[in-house]
Amino acid sequence: MRLFAKDKRSYEEVYGGFRWNIPREFNIGVEICDKHADRAQQTALFLENAAGEEKRLTFGELKSLSDRFANALHDLGVRKGDRVGIVLPQRAETVITHIAVYKLGAIALPLSVLFGRDALCYRLSDSGAKLVITDPGRAKTIASIRDEVPTLETVLVCQDGPGETEFWSRLKRAKENYFPQSTSSDDPAILIYTSGTTGPPKGALVAHRGLLGNLSGFELSQNFFPQPGDLMWTPADWAWTGGLLDGLVPSLYYGVPVLGYDGGKFSPEKAFALMEKYAVRNAFIPPTALKMMMKVPDAERRYKLKIRSIMSAGEQVGVEVVRWAEEALKVKVNEMWGQTEFNYLVGNCAEMFPLKPGSMGRPYPGHAVDVIDDSGSPMPDGEVGELAAKRGDPVMFLGYWRNEAATQEKFVGNWFCTGDLGYRDEEGYLWFVGRKDDVISSAGHRIGPGEVEDCLLKHPAVARAAVIGSPDELRGNIIKAFIVLADGHAPSPALVDDIQQSVRNRLAAHEYPREIEFIDELPMTTTGKIRRIELRQREMERKKTQRNDRD
Repeated sequence: MRLFAKDKRSYEEVYGGFRWNIPREFNIGVEICDKHADRAQQTALFLENAAGEEKRLTFGELKSLSDRFANALHDLGVRKGDRVGIVLPQRAETVITHIAVYKLGAIALPLSVLFGRDALCYRLSDSGAKLVITDPGRAKTIASIRDEVPTLETVLVCQDGPGETEFWSRLKRAKENYFPQSTSSDDPAILIYTSGTTGPPKGALVAHRGLLGNLSGFELSQNFFPQPGDLMWTPADWAWTGGLLDGLVPSLYYGVPVLGYDGGKFSPEKAFALMEKYAVRNAFIPPTALKMMMKVPDAERRYKLKIRSIMSAGEQVGVEVVRWAEEALKVKVNEMWGQTEFNYLVGNCAEMFPLKPGSMGRPYPGHAVDVIDDSGSPMPDGEVGELAAKRGDPVMFLGYWRNEAATQEKFVGNWFCTGDLGYRDEEGYLWFVGRKDDVISSAGHRIGPGEVEDCLLKHPAVARAAVIGSPDELRGNIIKAFIVLADGHAPSPALVDDIQQSVRNRLAAHEYPREIEFIDELPMTTTGKIRRIELRQREMERKKTQRNDRD
């Protein structure tokens, strides 16, 4: 099952000698569940909720439950290729649904529990979702948009009871055994929406082979995963590529148990407590969460941890975080870099090659990644260009959902252009410099300004709006909105609160503008486009002045 053994080979030897072996037929649901028949009594999931209630599911129970739910979905008319929305936190039903959807050959549509009405409505409508599974807390929001999503036939709510629309009732009445659909490794399995610079989010379609393409980086970023006694945990939402494909799914593929916690907002103290209580050995912890954990007093003495590997990604980790983790947690953080469309490309493995704090690391085996110019030619060492990955990689997405033009725009020849700028040093390490476009990276989330700006314009007080990322010590960037008010409205703290709450309700908690500045006019190009670069420069100057004043 493993790609690499911990031996004396150098990175260069491992990278140069690696070749993919992708089977013609492959199904994620089978590979992360059914094939573990020999582990039927082994715990697959440790689950805890905010009330401290615990639950465990074995691999055998996961197979039985996912078989039943696959039959239940089939009885409801779900067929191969249909999209199934999953609006759930880290709980048992989330995993059961994913496995059942994959077995059916349908397409999982993971959606964050942080999404508001507009964000959910757009993604469900654009994907043509046929069915949605959610919990009671989000069921009302889904119900409010039913009329705007004509393809949506059924909403199942995760609660016990006799109702026709309840998850467990349907599951318990379904047949026991399910024979999984035959799926090609190139068949679509997951549809994850990712933000762009302009317009609404785009759905990135990931094939079943995408799991296999993640494995070389996953094994090495977790220091030769798996090892005896390993147990994986991530605070990242299982609806996000990071939580799903960088934590949950690959761990189950290797038969390693996963800890899930449904406790709402991230708490650094609770993170330490969970890691101690469940003897977590492996983790994917985004940089913002690590920075919060750094602030917990005397954590290294208060909590007895058994952690042996931490991967971090989503934004730059930073030298101070790496230093703290090594001193306090006795573990070297392996920074990783990738995107929803082309995941787990570059990163570190502290047990294979030296870390350079601040660097993204080196291309993981099986991935051809380089720094290119606008024509697709590799740049010399030390020169900044666009980070790009070559076609023909099993982790590469199938394309944007029903948007071939947008898919083709991402390529220059055989290179997939990521929109991230960076450079390669003389030892082959890659260094992130910034974004080529206007996408905002905040606390691990990539946020397109267009969707936030469109949402702001729905507020009656907003005439025009522009959104940028403003540097922030904790989150990397926060969203800042520059707003031109409509006639008859005046700036006030109450108006700021009202606009912020409007975005939180419509989109998501991580997409609302934490700062709002009211201005008379937005800087525009001669063709009528917002000059966000001018706003970013203005914001950088303001931040610089603030630092100088403090000093």
